[in-house]
Amino acid sequence: MAGETLVQKIFSHKAGRSLSIGELAVVNVDYVLAHDTTCAWAINPFYSIAEKIFDPKKIFLFFDHAYPSPNVQASLLHTKIREFAQEQGINIYTDGVCHQVMAERFTYPNTFLLGADSHTPTGGGMGALCVGFGSTDAAVAMATGKAWVRVPETIKINLEGKLPAGTYPKDVILTIAKKLSSEGANYKVVEFGGSAIKDFDVPSRLTLCNMCAEIGAKTGIVPADARTAEYLKMQNRHRPFKTISSDRDAPLAATHEFDISKIEPTLACPPDIDKDVSVGEIEGTPITQVFLGSCTNCRIEDLEVAYGIMKGRKISPGLKFIITPASRQVYELALERGYLMEFSRMGAVIAPPGCGACLGRHMGVLDDNDVCVSTSNRNFTGRMGSPKAKIYLASPATAAASALEGKIADPRKYLNKQK
Repeated sequence: MAGETLVQKIFSHKAGRSLSIGELAVVNVDYVLAHDTTCAWAINPFYSIAEKIFDPKKIFLFFDHAYPSPNVQASLLHTKIREFAQEQGINIYTDGVCHQVMAERFTYPNTFLLGADSHTPTGGGMGALCVGFGSTDAAVAMATGKAWVRVPETIKINLEGKLPAGTYPKDVILTIAKKLSSEGANYKVVEFGGSAIKDFDVPSRLTLCNMCAEIGAKTGIVPADARTAEYLKMQNRHRPFKTISSDRDAPLAATHEFDISKIEPTLACPPDIDKDVSVGEIEGTPITQVFLGSCTNCRIEDLEVAYGIMKGRKISPGLKFIITPASRQVYELALERGYLMEFSRMGAVIAPPGCGACLGRHMGVLDDNDVCVSTSNRNFTGRMGSPKAKIYLASPATAAASALEGKIADPRKYLNKQK
């Protein structure tokens, strides 16, 4: 009997029968996620096929993309969703980016999350199969508890070696994007492995999986292991889970090896995710804004990195430095540890937990002449505001160093100077 991939095993379990790669099947969902844009688009399709959702405890609705509401149109959408949620007995969460809150409180290894958002793959860092779908698919899943899927092929990415000082998981995934391109994993699952993956904690894995969406993948996933159990214990919701991964003889679409010990601080240059260069190649490029936020890189670990570099210093005069913690939990931890006080004293603007400036709706919209270093996941034309603005994607460390200098800067120069 031929070996199976991890995604095969999870989908087969949810279908109640063995599935082959490429096979179409109806599978059961464990969670359905939608937010303050995609849920609004799902309501009418839902009512065309059902009157009641299949299980309110498995539906998760978030206000995060435009919350608090920045305009009347967003407020009207919020009202529409609130009325739907109240009628159906569904909770609405307003305490941060949906993907971060799901990882902190709900997503569990080996489960299937159908999310009406393209960055649903973030939860793959928990060892779950988390896939982005459209609003109509979310409507069907809310009505039936099921989804129609095609079992995708798997690309295996093996990470070997140790990350050098000053480099982080964001640098790793940008390096991967450069090699695979923005379409290199179209309709495939990226499964991370190799000897180095055990050194990546769950927050680091969330960053890796989050940006698999940017190389065309259906999702990214790291098999659940001791690191996953450690994270669940930290969140006070651990229970035993089965450790599964792709079989050694599982059919793979491709395998890529990366020696992460050779990776340097990296940036994705506008307007493409795979236009990646080392920081040294463009160091000194003037910037007008730094955004430390998004579901990619504004967890407490990211804020700690930035704090270590910036403590006791001031941001460059005239620079807009916006910090948007990914969740209320992150926000409160950063308050308790004094990070937010320090950032405020150096001149940063602290925004409430949520997506913030990432999608160009509020709390940091770019104008024609803005050049932004962002810890987010997308730098295409117009993503954060004006189509004439430029966005460089970088790690929290590179973002922090750049905020101090008002230009793209190498964080490694600050590692031995931390106050």
